[in-house]
Formats: sequence, structure tokens, C-alpha cells
Amino acid sequence: MGTESPTPEKKPSPALIKFGAEMRRMREAAGLTQTAVARRLGCTQTQVSRLEQGKRMPSRSNAEKLDELYGLTERKYFVNQYRRILAYPAAQAWYLDWVDDIEPVALVLRTWDPVLVPGLLQTEAYAREIFRQEPRITPEEVEDRVQARLQRQKIFARKNPASLLAMLDEQVLRRQVGDRRVMRGQFEHLLAVSHCSTISIQIVDARCLVGALGTFIIAELPDGEPDTILADSAAEGQVSSDPEVVSAIWGRYDAIRLWAYPEHVSRKMIEAARRRCI
Repeated sequence: MGTESPTPEKKPSPALIKFGAEMRRMREAAGLTQTAVARRLGCTQTQVSRLEQGKRMPSRSNAEKLDELYGLTERKYFVNQYRRILAYPAAQAWYLDWVDDIEPVALVLRTWDPVLVPGLLQTEAYAREIFRQEPRITPEEVEDRVQARLQRQKIFARKNPASLLAMLDEQVLRRQVGDRRVMRGQFEHLLAVSHCSTISIQIVDARCLVGALGTFIIAELPDGEPDTILADSAAEGQVSSDPEVVSAIWGRYDAIRLWAYPEHVSRKMIEAARRRCI
């Protein structure tokens, strides 16, 4: 029978609800019954029903078999949905709105990070070192979160990619994440992408304190949609298009930008950091 285990009786996470909704949508489009899908998954009709309602945690095997059933193995559609469930637990469910609906369609993304290289610019090795230090995380969860992060970065591979204007605190270049090899690879990646016409990277003077309150991203959206922000912290985060909230973040962004070095100077600073890792 299926290897999935019941989730606790609490409000399902948006990621779990979405997985179930997609299960139901594709099953109905294919003209299949829950019983027929259950036979393919090796579980019961009741378990399929609970999966579709977001009341049961799918297993990796469930996701792989659903991809096979609907001809989505190459895209890993349900496998990526499963990874998203693990990567963005209920405590960070607000983040799904950004990852699924905002970031993929943005025309311009303006980011600020006072602590780490932004997720959209992280190498696989750098991201893995970050996730490995999460409390009580399993090796499987680390890998799923790494893959979810790399999946985010595919927005730069679309036909008309978003422009990314990234500002990093100078201390990010000095903060050790992993060993020298990991850091060298990360700096080499930053140098490489900094030459892309759609990506701008600026280092911000460490004396700038206005950005110390936390990370944020401003998304400029198409079709006249209002700017939307993502503001993150260790305790909580938010996605908002409220004019007052967006205006406050824009004000902080402009204040930080006054402390940013020009791109060519920033590139030299990254190169100097890379040489320190040799």
C-alpha cells in the first residue's frame, strides 16, 4: 500500500492544498476515478481522496507515479510540487504566493540582503550549506529545499527574463558559508552573472545601517499591476501590494542605494573576495 503518512489534524498548508488540487484537476481532465488513480499509486481510494483534499502528506513515490501517470516525468511536475511542500513548511506558507504567482511573471526584481547572497543568485553548494544548518532538518529535506531554490532560478531561463537589480551588504563577502571552495564557487558565479545584461549586482558599504532590519524584494509587475514586495525576517515574512507598505520598502531601498558602490567597483570587490578563497 502507499507509504505516505497522515498529517496532523490542522489547517493544511497552501502547498499541500495545491498538490491536492492539481491531483484532482488532472484526474478529472483525464476522465479517471479516484479508484483508478489509487490502483496506479498502490493505495486506497480513501487515501487518494485525502490527498486531493490536502489532508494527507504525499510521498515521493506518489509524486513520481503521478508524473508517470500523466506523462509529466520529464517535467517532474508533481515531484517539484512535493519538493515545494517540504521546502516551504506551513510556517512559511505566505512565501508560496511569491514563488508561484509573483516572481515568475515579474518584469523587474529589486533585492536587498544584509546577510547572505540572495537566493536567486546562490550556487547549489552555497544553498546546501545554508539549509544544512537548519535545526532538525533531514538530509532529504536539505536536498529538496536546494532543488526548490534552483527551480526558482529558472525564471532567468524564460524567453523574456526579469531584470534583477541586487544589492548585497559588504559583509556578505566576508561571511563564511561552507569552506573556501564553496565561497570561491559562489563568487565566481556572481562575477559571471554580473556580466549579463539583465542582472546588476552592487555591493553596499558596511556602514549602511538602514538596511539592517531585514531582507526584501520589490517586484515590478506587467499590465499595470501594482508593485508587490516580499519582506522577510527570522520570525515571519509578508507579501504585500498595499501602497503604504510598498512605499515604505521603496523608501528603504532608495536609502540603501545611496550607500551602494557602482557596478564596476562592486565587481572588483567580489573579485578580491574570490582571490581570498584561493
